[in-house]
Amino acid sequence: MDISKAIKAINPTAEFKYSNEDFTTLEFLNGTTPISKADIQAKQVELQTAYDNKEYQRDREKEYPTWQDQLDDIYHNGVDGWKATIKATKDKYPKP
Repeated sequence: MDISKAIKAINPTAEFKYSNEDFTTLEFLNGTTPISKADIQAKQVELQTAYDNKEYQRDREKEYPTWQDQLDDIYHNGVDGWKATIKATKDKYPKP
């Protein structure tokens, strides 16, 4: 997770600049209260963990049929048929 996402997660109104994901170049601007490197790094870990924990959602989204195909499935096979189609993807990519 990059520095800017972590800073914005801590302080959405923060103004800052840096180059190349390098903390030595990080500068807070326009009266923004500086955030410590340790706090930024902790937030980076937190955000990365949250992202990693939702991998199953991203995988499912790629495999679910389009909403048009899902409606067609409901029309032709009923809600139970549609549920079976969706369940196959949910079973393939279970929640952690």
